[in-house]
Amino acid sequence: MPPQSPSATVLLLGALLAASDAQAQGASDPVVALDELSVTGDGKAISRGYQPVRSSVATITETPLIKVPQSIAVVTEQVLQDQAVRSLDEALVNVSGITQTNTLGGTQDAFLRRGFGERADGSILRDGLRTALPRSFMPTTQRVEVLKGPASALYGILDPGGLINIVTKKPRFVQAGYLEVFGTSFNGGGIELDQTGPIEGTNLAYRFIAEHRNREYWRNFGTENRQVVAPSVTWQGDATRVTLGYEWSRYHEPFDRGTVFDPLTGKAVRVPSSRRFDERYNITRGESHVATLSAEHNFNERWKANLNYAFSHDFYADNQARVMGYNPATGILTRRVDATQGSSTSVHSGRIDLVGKETILGFDHEILIGASYDQWNGHRQNMIRSQQRAGFNIYNPVYGTLPQSFAVSNSESDQREILNTTSVYIQDTVALTDRLTAVAGLRYQDYDQIAGKGRPFNRNTDVSGNRTVPRLGLVYMLTPNLSVYGSYSETFRPNSSIASRIGALPPELGRAYEVGLKAELFGGITATAALYDILKSNVIYFDTATRSATQAELAARPSEKTITETIARVAGRVRSRGFELDIAGQIAPDWSLVGTYAYNDARVEQDPDPTINGKRLANAAIHTASLFLTHDFGLVSGLFGEGRLRAGIGGRYVGERAGSATNRFPSPYTNARFFLPEYAVADAFLAYDTQVAGRPATFQLNLRNLTNATTYTSSIGSNNYAVTIGEPFQAIVTARTFW
Repeated sequence: MPPQSPSATVLLLGALLAASDAQAQGASDPVVALDELSVTGDGKAISRGYQPVRSSVATITETPLIKVPQSIAVVTEQVLQDQAVRSLDEALVNVSGITQTNTLGGTQDAFLRRGFGERADGSILRDGLRTALPRSFMPTTQRVEVLKGPASALYGILDPGGLINIVTKKPRFVQAGYLEVFGTSFNGGGIELDQTGPIEGTNLAYRFIAEHRNREYWRNFGTENRQVVAPSVTWQGDATRVTLGYEWSRYHEPFDRGTVFDPLTGKAVRVPSSRRFDERYNITRGESHVATLSAEHNFNERWKANLNYAFSHDFYADNQARVMGYNPATGILTRRVDATQGSSTSVHSGRIDLVGKETILGFDHEILIGASYDQWNGHRQNMIRSQQRAGFNIYNPVYGTLPQSFAVSNSESDQREILNTTSVYIQDTVALTDRLTAVAGLRYQDYDQIAGKGRPFNRNTDVSGNRTVPRLGLVYMLTPNLSVYGSYSETFRPNSSIASRIGALPPELGRAYEVGLKAELFGGITATAALYDILKSNVIYFDTATRSATQAELAARPSEKTITETIARVAGRVRSRGFELDIAGQIAPDWSLVGTYAYNDARVEQDPDPTINGKRLANAAIHTASLFLTHDFGLVSGLFGEGRLRAGIGGRYVGERAGSATNRFPSPYTNARFFLPEYAVADAFLAYDTQVAGRPATFQLNLRNLTNATTYTSSIGSNNYAVTIGEPFQAIVTARTFW
């Protein structure tokens, strides 16, 4: 489908106004309409406008943030609406200590938390469960929660930097909904529908969410296209609630690894940021499915059980002309045609939790007992690899000279990874005094993993084992609105490799200490300040060794009397230390803000290669910060009569980041420093809440990257020149009507 023209966007706006006139009058939805209060099913507030109040991600219970002995940041639904967020990257600029890492050509979510993480590392959850989705932010997203630091005691295999949890919208027993259309200066737009309410005469409520969006890619060729359909239904009994959901999505987007950095200058090559170095067939196409079941049963006022299960499947295929080398003297790129045909990932993820409150030996306990099962099954069927070819001049590009390849590489195909985990866990939250609360948790996890590739298949990873991980925390309420906390927690993650033989190496181990202050200020601000020290050991590295060829090898290749092998070992240790500050809420009448700052020093502490020791981890910024300030001007007169006018402006800053693990360019430029420059971006919005044809409506203008700054958001992370470029200035116009 071709990109929508500006005239198509105007027609969509007209359709929206007609739809608003056709709707019968009804109550507005406190979640998706103009109210600033978002609540749980039992009526407890989880957020007020920009201010997060509660979260279940750290304890599996809806606990006030001020009483959780770990740093948690929440991007509320009001923030997502005001900033017109449509991706996880855009949402997480409101959270301290997060930077982008290798996104596989911009096709997958990939983030560092406190310096740790990688693409597809299992750290992005939906409603507390793992999925196969390459991009997790959908129109079904209600809010985004980030749990900082190790979380293996509750969620199993993870890096020690933390996890990101997307909370999705559920059916409501109140008739409500909205229809939204939007257009963008990137020449395109979309339409989104969200409808929920009770099914009359039954104990059922439904929700139906759908989206279509299409726009031109901001660089010199390509389009982005996505469709989503997500129905769900909830049954509510006297003591039981059951929700079934399904989400289907289809996507078509550029596979774009960005620009290249010049090792002679240490800077991006001097060409327009919109110029691509690949070909028009650099495209990823895919389809995703997510089916969910959640059930909650209250045995009595003190005990309840929760069951949550999700099955997800993602299928995609891609093609790419990939940059393999760059000659800075001539501006000539060496490229290679790669492709992945038939990539399929399936994930089963389930957990059952029993939560209760009891008084034992005079102390009040909140007890969690649970069990979980996860299976990750990934298979890349046909891997296309071609010969490298030079001749593409970045200063005078000629496209179409490097045709697609269909040469399947048997040695690279049938890449497979299967990870099974089963666990049981327990956690006790004890009120030791009126002010002092302790949290202690323990998880036992059994796992087995295989990975490898090739025809015939080479099993390069074959590991199984078990691990017990603890969690300890203390919270002391200095005042009813101020707490101090400390925690110790551990994490683990099995080492694996699809490409190289590693056998059964021991897993990566992580441990973290964290102390901090939490405050609820002025009745409308939630603030967290945290100091942390994280150490990760058993980090895998690859060495080479030479041995004499066996008789069988000599018979096959008589000239090769010695064999050089790649050997995997675990001896690495990396450390992350830092400070984080997250503030969100209402600072004064009609004024709201989200503010963050992070100092994160993430470095290699021990490596068999002494030249690596002390190097900064790739893509991890030492300094990051953001501030977004919104003012409500109250009622003003406008085109449709009186309405509420709101406006906001903000900025985000990301400091210098290492472009590779060595912090240097590859040979022969190994003395050249490879770092991505710092950048700052300003954004703004203007929203007008009014009535159109008797229906609530919002018209909104969002301006992104006001100064049109060129930003470099992440590198591949290896000794490679490729660096992702952030989006330039963009204007987004949105119209939404409610019922």
